Amino acid sequence: MARILTGVQSTGVPHLGNLLGAYLPGVALSKKDENQALFFIADLHSITTLKDAELRRQNTLAVAAAWIACGFDTDKGILYRQSDVPEVCELTWYLNCFTPYPMLANAHSFKDKSNRLSDVNAGLFTYPVLMAADILLYDANIVPVGKDQLQHLEITRDIAGAFNRILGETFVIPEASIQQEVMIVPGTDGQKMSKSYQNTINIFQNDKDLKKNINKIVTGSQSLEESKDPELCTVYKLYSLLATDSEKAELAEKYRAGNFGFGTAKQILFERVMETFQNERKEFDRLSQNPDEVQQILLKGQHRAREISSLVLARVRKALGFSTM
Repeated sequence: MARILTGVQSTGVPHLGNLLGAYLPGVALSKKDENQALFFIADLHSITTLKDAELRRQNTLAVAAAWIACGFDTDKGILYRQSDVPEVCELTWYLNCFTPYPMLANAHSFKDKSNRLSDVNAGLFTYPVLMAADILLYDANIVPVGKDQLQHLEITRDIAGAFNRILGETFVIPEASIQQEVMIVPGTDGQKMSKSYQNTINIFQNDKDLKKNINKIVTGSQSLEESKDPELCTVYKLYSLLATDSEKAELAEKYRAGNFGFGTAKQILFERVMETFQNERKEFDRLSQNPDEVQQILLKGQHRAREISSLVLARVRKALGFSTM
């Protein structure tokens, strides 16, 4: 059985881009009989940028609720909060001592902000080491990553390899499952959907706010009567991610025929989002009203995760010459 591991930061309610690009593919992967999935909420990672404790708690519950609402089976797989497994912090220190400075200085997470060093804290600099500990602590075999995240897994493999060469075979060396065709989900302004651009669509909003959110999508300036190119319209691009080929062709024809307004297109998209995610929205709302249920699921995940992490950490401590008592 392959052990699959992935984590999501607790930086807010997951948006449509998150669901299509990570949540739903991750759940599909977890349902394969040959896989054991460990999905965690990376609340320790979030401290590098988010200092508000109450907001972190809210975000953590929202991310957990979204995983469950999207169909993650918490009996078959393990859903847990990163901070509930203290072994990850101990392992991070050990791995820090096997990580050369230039490796971290060349990491994207640091280089992207290296021209503003006043914004860089030590946690951000050693971010890849904590990520390596997240992976190595559970003997993960496969880590799903996009091409832009591959460097982090390569760092993990390098650190684990160095440890194994010096102290003997201790860590499982993980493999990347690279998403060759990364789904690009446009935001309301036409750029890639991202919280940093403030252009997201939150499908878990109430009906009224979701409709307002979709109505904010920037469109062209053509009149109602004019023919329109659907491939240049963000509304159509979003609809295409949720519709069948025949449905896409039908809507594209309406764009080209004229006498079809962007307001109507947005209404069609709204209805499709509501239909596609009706079960997820209903379950998310239910879980949001029952946070204790989510907490119990995370607590169960914590116990199961620590059953694995404690064994791995004991193996590491033994290799390092520390007591495992």
